[in-house]
Amino acid sequence: MLLSRRNLIRSAASVAIAAPALRLLGACATATRPPVTPRVSGIALRPDPQGLLDLAPGLSYTVLSRHGQTMSDGLIEPSAHDGMAAFPVEGDADRCILVRNHELGISDEAHRDSAFAAGGSIDPVFLYDRNPAAGDRPFSGGTTTLLVNVRTRKVERSHLSLAGTAVNCAGGPTPWGSWLSCEETDLSAGERAHKPHGFVFEVPASSKGPVMPVPLTGLGRFVHEAAAIDPATGIVYLTEDTGDSLFYRFLPNARGELVKGGRLQALALVEQAGADTRNWTADRGGDPALRIAPNRLFDVRWVDLDQVESPGADLRMRGRAKGAAIFARGEGMAFALEAAGPAIYFTCTSGGVAGLGQVWRYIPSLHEGTARETDAPPQVELFVESTGQDQFERCDNIVASPRGELIICEDGDGDNFVRAVAPDGLIYPIAREIGSEFCGACFSPDGSTLFVNVQRPGTTFAIHGDWSALRREARNAA
Repeated sequence: MLLSRRNLIRSAASVAIAAPALRLLGACATATRPPVTPRVSGIALRPDPQGLLDLAPGLSYTVLSRHGQTMSDGLIEPSAHDGMAAFPVEGDADRCILVRNHELGISDEAHRDSAFAAGGSIDPVFLYDRNPAAGDRPFSGGTTTLLVNVRTRKVERSHLSLAGTAVNCAGGPTPWGSWLSCEETDLSAGERAHKPHGFVFEVPASSKGPVMPVPLTGLGRFVHEAAAIDPATGIVYLTEDTGDSLFYRFLPNARGELVKGGRLQALALVEQAGADTRNWTADRGGDPALRIAPNRLFDVRWVDLDQVESPGADLRMRGRAKGAAIFARGEGMAFALEAAGPAIYFTCTSGGVAGLGQVWRYIPSLHEGTARETDAPPQVELFVESTGQDQFERCDNIVASPRGELIICEDGDGDNFVRAVAPDGLIYPIAREIGSEFCGACFSPDGSTLFVNVQRPGTTFAIHGDWSALRREARNAA
């Protein structure tokens, strides 16, 4: 299935309405596509007198919340803000719900940054795990949930919604109104933990308090990063944050009920078993003779994985032995509904000849996840690979915008940017900050506001303005 990059990418906020059209749109494929040529707009950011965010012309920001504030439930807003998604409030166009990860581990420092730093507590039944080496202190990771008035740009309610987990980095929204929070660790039960970690947890956006922490073990135990779901099939796609990571998909036994299990698989290229997609130079362990060229479509096959709870934390090694391809630190992921059909975009933070990052695009089969999949194999391509810091550096979280672009959060050294990447390869900056990474980019359901986090010490921003005018100005400056 070939998709035209001239087709606009639609955001996940519109997926619930558009999902019934996916099959129809998937038949509108075109046989030829122009190559993506990365080019950088010369648009300049305006320095912020407050020293928080430098923004593109026509944009403004509001600080929604910060680490250390007291939430509505009396607990402290944790630090290490990370992956996040926005959900509509039924019957109320002025408000939306943000569910936000906190990438905190189990150290003393993490506890000082946690929701329990001031001595607060919750019913122990809602704690997934505790640290026996620290007096059975609750693990510090998890999620918080915020009710945001998009019109006034104020938080009207906030609370801890997932507790006792560890290193909750990214995740992804579901079409049925919940957030999948992923643990970026494979910590085993032992001296520092009662239970194994490295799982995905589901947090309904509508919850007004902590949820029961149930690990979705069928989605595998590994160093999870992000998740994306195709609403037409209910299939979950998953990234892994290691230097030799796999790209996974989960075929659920019951659509929308991930707790009921399913099949976990890893992506492999039909023409090359165990392909190395990282494009690393020889001194980094790569093979230049096997370098993957951008904008070339590769047919995909999926290999089944067993023992997915992986007590030996060796799932990716066993997948590679079966022929799965490896990627360079799979991180952010976004479902995009293009005019020709669905696509899954995902980033590889340290991929590429320059090691600055790659953005990949996975194109599902017309018969995705069924016995007929080989009749029209799914495909994957290297959408764009950064060759210079002016394009992007260490791309991390991504989201599809309602205006047809990918929004990329950087996790590099020094200055970090939020950048837009248009379908034709135009790249332009939206925001810049110094000293920490951007993460959690997502749009309000009406598309007017971009929410984004600065991880340390932990701040959530609402960025607003004339997005269409900014895009025109960026193109004029290219």
